[in-house]
Formats: sequence, structure tokens, C-alpha cells
Amino acid sequence: MARYIFITGGVVSSLGKGLMAASLAALLQTRGYRVRIRKFDPYLNVDPGTMSPYQHGEVYVTDDGAETDLDLGHYERFTGVASRQSDNVTSGRIYKTIIERERRGDYLGATVQVIPHVTDAIKAFARAETDDLDFVLCEIGGTVGDIESLPFIEAIRQLKNEVGRGNAISIHVTLVPYIAAAGELKTKPTQHSVRELAALGVQPDVLVCRCEHPLPESERAKIALFCNVPETAVIPALDAKSIYAVPLQYHAEGLDSEVLRAFGITPSSPPDLTRWEEIVERLMHPEGEVTVGVVGKYVGLQDAYKSLNEALVHGGIANRVKVNIRWIDAELFEGDDTEIAAHLEPCHAILVPGAFGSRGAEGKIASVRFARERRVPYFGICFGMQMACIEGARDLAGLPQASSTEFGPTDEPVVGLITEWMGERGLETRAANGDLGGTMRLGAYTAALTGNSVVASIYGSDEISERHRHRYEVNTSYRDALEKGGLVFSGMSPDGTLPEIVERPDHPWFVGVQFHPELKSKPFDPHPLFASFIAAAVKQSRLV
Repeated sequence: MARYIFITGGVVSSLGKGLMAASLAALLQTRGYRVRIRKFDPYLNVDPGTMSPYQHGEVYVTDDGAETDLDLGHYERFTGVASRQSDNVTSGRIYKTIIERERRGDYLGATVQVIPHVTDAIKAFARAETDDLDFVLCEIGGTVGDIESLPFIEAIRQLKNEVGRGNAISIHVTLVPYIAAAGELKTKPTQHSVRELAALGVQPDVLVCRCEHPLPESERAKIALFCNVPETAVIPALDAKSIYAVPLQYHAEGLDSEVLRAFGITPSSPPDLTRWEEIVERLMHPEGEVTVGVVGKYVGLQDAYKSLNEALVHGGIANRVKVNIRWIDAELFEGDDTEIAAHLEPCHAILVPGAFGSRGAEGKIASVRFARERRVPYFGICFGMQMACIEGARDLAGLPQASSTEFGPTDEPVVGLITEWMGERGLETRAANGDLGGTMRLGAYTAALTGNSVVASIYGSDEISERHRHRYEVNTSYRDALEKGGLVFSGMSPDGTLPEIVERPDHPWFVGVQFHPELKSKPFDPHPLFASFIAAAVKQSRLV
């Protein structure tokens, strides 16, 4: 039977519960254990698919088409275990499921209540598909004391009793703030947070204390005394130079050993940390550096591009260089060539990421033009590929009115709304005026690559599988016109109807993809497109 590790947060949000969970899972893997991490989000949205990136950061997409919390990206990047739809559940999804059951009469006339119906549904999600695992880590979103998280706290209380004390533990992540005026770290917020959690029936077994300054032994002992845990179970968590140094840092503080001790497990052998040591060594001792300009719509919040940011770092790891990212608001470029040059000339490569809507679109098209004309490496992802096709149609294919129907009616719809396509389950359809949530082309789809193409040589294969999240596609009716302008369609869906990749073979590096390769990149296995893109940036840096 799988053992459970429940992770809660206290004092304030954004303490890094997801990163801690991912790091702990990675450390357990280094000891030979099989792990899976799950995220329980208390908000009432069914999933984050309809939420603004400024509200929630990026939407992470799994192979099976789930739109999930960005923490699942951390989980995959640190463990290499592909996340599934069953690894992220929200209050909205829980309540939606229960109400649908009630309407069908599944409860046989019973009064439907938070206890037991809601808590039973939460426990069912926690226990699903765990037979082949040693540890299941369940992260509860939000902060202890939030009204919406109470059913989840109650559910883990019940589950700890049901599986037995030796099969479930609780880790509480708190803040130990430093009061500059007093020159002291304060443990009282942690004490209050643990007391509130204990009042709900969950006594933490391990405390992870985020702090800006080293935690003295005296303060560690004080926390242990007031919070009813062993002193060794108070784990300091200071800021790290890189998120990929966090597993090594937690190991040095004894987190994985303390977790095993809480389960009564005596480790049979020390962990193999070689992989993480090599990653950190490459990050801390680069042999050069490059600058990549990311021309986007949501650059005010970098969490909106979390996976993209990390994939660029992975490309740097693959090439032993530091990647400096310049986040550039696409609206700066609309109608001002001077601004374009000023912002993009210092860049060794240009990337236009995914987005929705017309805001900033003309600036992104101008960025494509700059990269093509100046022969600067260009990477267009999803929306960035569509803008590359519109730029090619306007400037090289004699179609100055080329546009996307996403921006409004157009006489030259080079990009248009997709309403039906062939998927793994057969023909899939979507209504143009239907619901927004969960109605895009989502999840992993296969693409066939042209054998002699640039991307086929990068992948080392003529067939790939990548994750998608979009409603609009490049219109294949314009393929001939675009290819006459030098933009080659080098990747297509297996039935030949949907463009997946375009490239310019006569350019140093110019690739646009309809999918999101950043979602599958890992520090120990950088995505080949990002590794090649950064290699091209390195070459460009030596030319300027």
C-alpha cells in the first residue's frame, strides 16, 4: 500500500510548498522509491483553464489533456513522472461531481453534506491510481485558516486515521520572519499556524520553516517545543541560488531522512545525488552566457511563462551557458521601429510564446520580421508560430491583409478557429460559441516530420508527440503561398490536415511550433528544441 505525505502551508501563501513537494519527491526517488505528487486546490473554478495568467500564473497541460496548476510543472520537471488529470483536483471539480451525482439520484435521497460526501470525494481522488507507488505526496493549496480549504484539511485528517499512523504523515510549511528593527527571527507565526492546524485535527510530523536568515539552534528548539515535534523535524528552508539547488539543500538539512524516520523506515543506502549535483554544477559554473528576448503579452508576471522560463534554463544547462531572459512587452513595438531595434538588437535570440487575443499581436509580428530580416534565431511557440505565418504571408507571399480570425473578420484568414479535428479518440468537435473551459485542442498529439527538415534533425526522429493548448490553427489553404515565400511546413498532423511546425531552412534558426515543447522539458533532460535554440543563440553571440 502506498504511504501518504500531506503538505500544508501556513502564515502566508507563496512559501514554496510545490517546490518543496517536488524536491522531496526527487530525493525519495534518489533512494529508489516510486513517487507521485498531487495538488488539491480549494478554489471553485473547475480548473485554471479560464483564469487570467495574472490571477494564477501559467496553465500547465498534461498528456491526457488536463488544464492544471503550474505546480504540476514543478512536479514533472523534478521527478520526470508524467502528470495526469487525476493529479490535480479543485473544489469546483469536487462540487461539480457531487452535484451531478445528486441530480442523477446516486445518493438515494440522502441529504448531501460536506461531511461525508465532499470529504469522501476528496479522499477518493487522493487514493485513485496509487497501487504501483511507494509514496503519494498530496499538496493542499492555500493557507491553513482559509475557509475554502477546511474540507481538504478534514479529508486528510480522516485519511490519516483510515490508512493508519505508520502510513501517513503531515508536513507543514511555515514562515519564520526576520524583523529588521529587532534584529530577530520570530517563531510566533509558526506556533500560531501549527496550533490552528492542530485544532483542525492534524498534528504536523515535520515543519519546513522558510526564513531569510539561518535558523539558530535555540529558535529551532523553541519551535520544536511549542509545536510538539522533534527538534530534528524542524527543517530550515533558506532561499537558494537556483530552484534546482533546492533538493540538495533540503537533503543537507535532513528533510528526506526525517520523513523516512517519521514513517519508521531505516534507509538501506544513501541517496544517489549525482544527477542533481551535475545540474547545479552546470548552473553555477557556466562557460558563457546568452540573452534571449521573450516578446510576450503577460511579461508583468513571470509565473505566466513558468515552464518557458525553466525550459530556457534547461537549454542553457545543455549548452553550459547562462541564459539571460529579457522580458519585453509586445505592445512596445506597435508602430515604432526605433523601439523594436532598441529592445531586440542586444538579444542573441528572439522567442514569441503562446497567448490569446489581439493585444500585442502587431508587436509580435514586428518581432518576427526583425528576427527574419536580421537573421537572428527565432522560436515561435503556439501563437508565436501563427504570428510567423501571418508575417510571412504579409511580407513575402503578397497578402498584406493576412490576419487571424481571433482578431476579428478578415479577408485573408491565414489563422482560423478550429472546430473539428482528428484526435486519439477519433473526430473531436467544438462549437465556435461554446464554453471556454476545457474546449481547446488539449493534451498530447502526434506529429509527422519531413525527413530532411531542420526539426527532424533536431529531434532525431520523423515522428513526435507534444502537448497542445489552443483554439486556432494555421489555415492549410495558404500553405502553397507561404512555402513560396520560404516558410516550409515541416511538421503536420498524421492525417496531413493540421500544421504542427514551420521553419525557414535558409535562416540560421527559424522554427515555429503549434504545440508547447516547454511543458516536457526537464533539467536532466532538456527539450531538444530548446537545447538547439540556445545553441543557435550561442553561435549568434559569437557573431555580434
